Amino acid sequence: MITELKSTDDFNKKIYDLENTAEDAELEFLGDRPAIVDFYAPWCGPCKILEQTLKNIEEEYEGKVDIYKVNTEDALEVASKFRVMSIPTILYIPTKGEPEMSPGAPDADQLKYMLNGLIEKSK
Repeated sequence: MITELKSTDDFNKKIYDLENTAEDAELEFLGDRPAIVDFYAPWCGPCKILEQTLKNIEEEYEGKVDIYKVNTEDALEVASKFRVMSIPTILYIPTKGEPEMSPGAPDADQLKYMLNGLIEKSK
């Protein structure tokens, strides 16, 4: 299931608590399994393509990876914190280790490759 995080508060409760983390401190992931965050805007054509790609593969990764979407216009603070310069941008978050950012809309095969790597990294 793809979950829309409608605000910075939603992000702070599900992904990283940006509000209560010191500026130079390492962020602590709040999830139980690996996750991706799709930073998008409703007017963005490539974002709509990525949304369809995510819908096409979400069932395959259900229970393995949590999929979130963040509208950069509604959660500007989050987009700024992660230095999202273009959309779509995907934040890949393993349960262990550092998250990775990837701009652009990968096709299904590229996305599956990244998700499988994310799962492996989280073991």
